[in-house]
Amino acid sequence: MSPAERKELSRAEWKVMKIVWELRKGMAREVYTIAGEQHAWTSATVKTLLKRLVEKGYVSTTKVGNGFVYRPTRSALSTLQSAADALMTNAVEEASGPLLVHMIERAALTEKDLDSLQKLIDAKKKSLKKRSDQ
Repeated sequence: MSPAERKELSRAEWKVMKIVWELRKGMAREVYTIAGEQHAWTSATVKTLLKRLVEKGYVSTTKVGNGFVYRPTRSALSTLQSAADALMTNAVEEASGPLLVHMIERAALTEKDLDSLQKLIDAKKKSLKKRSDQ
């Protein structure tokens, strides 16, 4: 399935993806156990969610003995960037700035992250100034 054909993830699917990304590759039983501990889900619920994630192309599966190993097909960052792009595309123009402010307020950021954001902000300001001077 191409990235363009991928369907958006449900809230529950995001939770399972987080587990799969953290494991990098995990036996089905590991995913069921962690999801059960974190979200009080049954193994049947997690199986259904994993099946959907495989169908959507976010997770691949390999049979090993009597079990299955699940692996993410895309990195967490790449998947999150696609979701953020979709969110920004759907945002009303006047809401883009406040939305970004909200996300930054909620995020756990490192000093390096903040430096990168500051450089981006400075470049955006410079670009706006150039446009207004023309």
